[in-house]
Amino acid sequence: MNIKTKRIYEAPSTADGYRVLVDRLWPRGLKKEDAQIALWLKAVAPSNELRKWFHHEESNWPMFVLRYRAELQNNEALQELKELAEAHQTITLLYGAKDEAHNQAIVLKQLLEGTT
Repeated sequence: MNIKTKRIYEAPSTADGYRVLVDRLWPRGLKKEDAQIALWLKAVAPSNELRKWFHHEESNWPMFVLRYRAELQNNEALQELKELAEAHQTITLLYGAKDEAHNQAIVLKQLLEGTT
């Protein structure tokens, strides 16, 4: 299982494998036909409340991770994502955030890989 993360604004690549958008909101300025995604899994994204609270402030990151992981407990969409990751040789978790080190795709990748 090879799990990658990538900004959805980056050009799609065959190396991406199965492309899954893990944002609750559709990325601004991007046409759906240009995204070349296999699945938009909104239900695995952070809640609107958590997303607004985090506001991609790096100082909020540790608490965001804790709160997001709590939201994901018993989340059926997370189970679906796990099954997809097992079914595909490569899966790329797509996100719209500018910060490549502090976003929900990073947390999801860690959960799927069983790290931290």
